[in-house]
Amino acid sequence: MSIFKEIINDTSWILTHIVYAVTIYYLLVSFFGIYKKDEHEEVEPKKSFALIVAAHNEEIVIGDIVESLKRLEYPSELYDIFVIADNCKDKTAQKAREKGAIVYERTNKEKRGKGYALEWMFDKIFNMEKKYDAVAIFDADNLAHRDFLKEMNKKLCEGYKVVQGYLDSKNPEDTWITGSYSIAFWTCNRMFQLSRSNMGLSSQLGGTGFCIDTDILKELGWGATCLTEDLEFTCKLVLHGHKVGWAHNAIIYDEKPLTLAQSWWQRKRWMQGFADVSSRYFFKLIKRSISTGSFVALDCALYSIQPIITILLGISAVTGVVKSSMKALNIISSFNLGIYNIDFNLAKIVAILFIVFQFIYTPFILILEKKLNFKVFLYYLIYPIYAITWFPISVQGIIDKNNKEWSHTVHTRSIPINDLEKAN
Repeated sequence: MSIFKEIINDTSWILTHIVYAVTIYYLLVSFFGIYKKDEHEEVEPKKSFALIVAAHNEEIVIGDIVESLKRLEYPSELYDIFVIADNCKDKTAQKAREKGAIVYERTNKEKRGKGYALEWMFDKIFNMEKKYDAVAIFDADNLAHRDFLKEMNKKLCEGYKVVQGYLDSKNPEDTWITGSYSIAFWTCNRMFQLSRSNMGLSSQLGGTGFCIDTDILKELGWGATCLTEDLEFTCKLVLHGHKVGWAHNAIIYDEKPLTLAQSWWQRKRWMQGFADVSSRYFFKLIKRSISTGSFVALDCALYSIQPIITILLGISAVTGVVKSSMKALNIISSFNLGIYNIDFNLAKIVAILFIVFQFIYTPFILILEKKLNFKVFLYYLIYPIYAITWFPISVQGIIDKNNKEWSHTVHTRSIPINDLEKAN
């Protein structure tokens, strides 16, 4: 029994200190997102865009994204809307054409997935007679804020070659799952994306709502065809000395899964992709950070191993609970024997204060983002349940990292952009 206790204590000590170090690092990074500078200055529209929507059996929602892109407050001659109808068996292509998009239909049963579809489309864009300064990527279930291209144009004119926009939610109050997703995205936008931008680090591509300078795309090539093509291309950019810019006011509304089952399989796919990418890029990024003294590369390397960090957090929590349970039993035994010796050392007090701080900090960020209302706060109270599910999902993701089968999220309803504009 004493050996078991020693193993638990030693494991808990090691994991706790690793987790503390990573947690403190991300907490310190997040503080830089509290400040948001005023960016209301107007910049003349200069950049031309090819707006690319990747779609697979999306007849329910494809018309809404095309309609929202047509309503952008940006000169119509400076952008065109392209839809990739990728291995579709429904009326996606027909509905997109009816809304005015330029549709390309792709059929390839072997190379399936968004990454392959984008690579196929980029080649067609490069070979067109009309040339574009940048390509912007969207998912079929997205809706774009009318100022999206204005903000992207601004960042590209500042010199950024790749820019990620703000990922918002179309349906934050549908279920506790959509509420939890939305809280996660809102806080990530402020605490990690904006903060990294303020620190001069690279932000992270989020899978949709981003644009890429076509010259950089031609120079580096896309090549991102795994389950998390956004992370793969981010790592590729950082390895070549580039950074992803952040456009906080370029808003994309994304549809979140309604049920835990849908959410589980989507996040498992993300973790599979993370595990795959980190296995190929983590040590390359570490090597670059050491050889060039690049903190940008080190930060990107840490971001790429999210499944491992999540698992460490989970194991640390479990061992911590076991350790605390043992101490609780000892305390009960001591009381029964008339011995009153409860050890509240500085580390425990700091840990308790940290937990209390974390509970307050997230609502504070949501207030800054003007997202907190009573229903969202109720979702926040049960948010830990959603957070805990990341542990088994991350384990599954690492185990299945070599499974490249694409898991498609089914969308069940249409939400036009004017409905969101009325709500906001």
